[in-house]
Amino acid sequence: MSSKQLRIGVFMPSSVQLLDLATVDVLASMSKEYLRLLPLPAHISEIAPSTKITYITSPKLFPTVSLTADLSVRASHTYKDDDVGPGKLDIIVVPGTDPADDFEEASTKWLRDHFNTGGVDVLCVCTGVYLCGAAGILDSRQVSGPRGLQDELIRKYPNAHFVGEEYRWIQDGNLCQAVCLRQIKIRPVAYRNIRWDNQWQ
Repeated sequence: MSSKQLRIGVFMPSSVQLLDLATVDVLASMSKEYLRLLPLPAHISEIAPSTKITYITSPKLFPTVSLTADLSVRASHTYKDDDVGPGKLDIIVVPGTDPADDFEEASTKWLRDHFNTGGVDVLCVCTGVYLCGAAGILDSRQVSGPRGLQDELIRKYPNAHFVGEEYRWIQDGNLCQAVCLRQIKIRPVAYRNIRWDNQWQ
């Protein structure tokens, strides 16, 4: 049984947390390309989706995006590129940003347009919730958000329902959000169990 290609975009319109960015590697390690390298029965890799991962930033930052721990990453696209426009991606990964960052309207519109495109899921890590909030995609959703920032988030995004005091990660519709770095592996694996088998085979 073959599966379609899963198109993943990692969205970094400003500097992001290195460990949050690493979330995408969990998804990549579930791909056909990765599993074929392992001594596993052939049918396992055959049912896994092929993945194509793009790294997307602002035209102002392109091509280099700063990360924490004095590291940087080279983006492959900007949000103005047609091949990463709405309808061209299946998953958007939003790593944690500086909570004090101001985001360009063009970048928040890009994220919002993807979120509102049928079949697209947004996976938000830690303080990436601020970018999602700026894009207006938290409204009427259950959101975890970092536990220590719950009061600030509630004030800033009053139309969202924050449950970070109770849940470390939560999925509400096509928005999946984790609250801390230790959930990097748990959250995508749980997400995979919910979505992978039903949606992308």
